[in-house]
Amino acid sequence: MQDEIKVWLEDVERAIAEINDFLPEPRNFLEFEKDMKTKRAIERNIEIIGEAMSRILKVKPDIEISNSRKIVDTRNRIIHGYDSVSDDVIWLIVVRYLPVLDKEIKEIKKEN
Repeated sequence: MQDEIKVWLEDVERAIAEINDFLPEPRNFLEFEKDMKTKRAIERNIEIIGEAMSRILKVKPDIEISNSRKIVDTRNRIIHGYDSVSDDVIWLIVVRYLPVLDKEIKEIKKEN
C-alpha cells in the first residue's frame, strides 16, 4: 500500500477516535443535540474523514471500504449543504457507521 494511503487511513482513524472522545459513554442523543460545540467538532471530523476518503479513492478506487462514496458525499453535504444536515443524520453516522468504518480501516492496515 502506498505511504500516502496509509497516512490518510491514519487520519480517518484519528478523526474517529476524536469523535469517540467527544461523546463519552453512555451515548445520549438529547445531550448531543443540545451541545453545539460537540456537534461542530464531530461534523468537522466527519469532514476530515470524507476528505481523506476522497483522496484515497482517487489513488485506489477499488479499496475495500463499504460506503466509501457515501462517506465522500456526506462530507460534501456537510460543507456545501450545511443547512440541510440534521442532528439525526450525524448521530446515525456516529453510532452506526463509524464503528464499521473503524473496523474496516484497522483490517486494511493489518493486512498491509
